[in-house]
Amino acid sequence: MMLLHGGDREEARNRFGRLWEQLGAEGDPVQRCTLAHCMADAQDDPYDELAWDLRALAAAEGAGGGDRAGMRALYPSLHLNLAADYVKLRRPDAARIHLDRARAASHTLDDDRYGAGVRAAIARLAEHLATE
Repeated sequence: MMLLHGGDREEARNRFGRLWEQLGAEGDPVQRCTLAHCMADAQDDPYDELAWDLRALAAAEGAGGGDRAGMRALYPSLHLNLAADYVKLRRPDAARIHLDRARAASHTLDDDRYGAGVRAAIARLAEHLATE
């Protein structure tokens, strides 16, 4: 994450990729979800970003989805990221579906800085989509 936030997206992708290989298909779903969620942010191509965000969602669902408290709190962000991906790909109908899911899941967020940030991002994306 330090590499990604420092601007070295390529090296971040390389290291995330090695971790992904180590986890494997049978790796812990929570770890796979978190790693795929991070890997999506390191992508330059919007189709690759979408693919990783879809992997993150699939891993969350494989982790028991809404049955695990920690996973419930990720759903708003997972769906928000998918909505943003679809906006980039000029697929507003798909974006609205995931934005609605993000909004519906946002009740699971705590009233803290992270929760406020995700809620604000949902509102910004909703405003953007309203103009399309």
